[in-house]
Amino acid sequence: MKQILVPTDFSEPAENALKVAAQIAKKKNNSEIIILHILELPSQMNDAVLGGASIPETMLFIKKANEMLDEVSSRPYLDGISITEIVKIDKPIHGISQVSKEYNADLIVMGSHGSSGIEELLIGSNTEKVVRNSEIPVLVIKKDIAKFNTSNIILASDFSDETRKPFEKFINLAKFFEAKIHLVTICTPNSFKTTHAAEKAMNKFISESNPGNYQTHIYNDTNIEKGIINFSNSINADIIGMCTHGRTGFAHFFNGSISEGLVNHAIKPVLTFKI
Repeated sequence: MKQILVPTDFSEPAENALKVAAQIAKKKNNSEIIILHILELPSQMNDAVLGGASIPETMLFIKKANEMLDEVSSRPYLDGISITEIVKIDKPIHGISQVSKEYNADLIVMGSHGSSGIEELLIGSNTEKVVRNSEIPVLVIKKDIAKFNTSNIILASDFSDETRKPFEKFINLAKFFEAKIHLVTICTPNSFKTTHAAEKAMNKFISESNPGNYQTHIYNDTNIEKGIINFSNSINADIIGMCTHGRTGFAHFFNGSISEGLVNHAIKPVLTFKI
């Protein structure tokens, strides 16, 4: 774990994410944290900046953002960690993706307010969009965590062939965290699998990988999202792992996104991997 990217809007959830990133960085004492603030300017200002013009208001925004990043970087819990500060003028999703690639980030850690009902449907959040589109794992933090435990991590999946690549990424992160892996298939009335079929799919994955310390589970519930949350509570999981398809538009609307639902509704940290 060399590079950890933490986007910040200087809110409390972003601060919570940075605190967790600091604990991860100190786990092996060789990680760098990249703190990124995206300035999303009105189009006329953005055009002027890209065209090389210097607008006083824009320069003021950049100066203030750098000052706030300096203040954030001086937090006591970041002592001893290598920090890189970046202020970037861009759309949030594009800017986060670009910086994660430029710095070869291993993990994005983001805070999330969470939402529900009509607010969730109409507004969504930058965190959800990053979860949907990021090519690297995203860890979503929902609350202040004084001690970030990683003893038990679940991976809820259907263990189909398309999840093989993210499964390998999950195993690597779980080993970094020195965690016990709980592989779980959630069975619901609408996505029923026999015990034999579920066990066969999980055992195939295990036989072709080296998950280390693991346990398999089959859990029944009314829907997948509730099943994942209820199962994670039943074993006192520290992190919920999920794969996301990254669907957009009508495909995303009709298929839904369990990962994004968990980002909104689960209190536990959610770790997502794009298929």
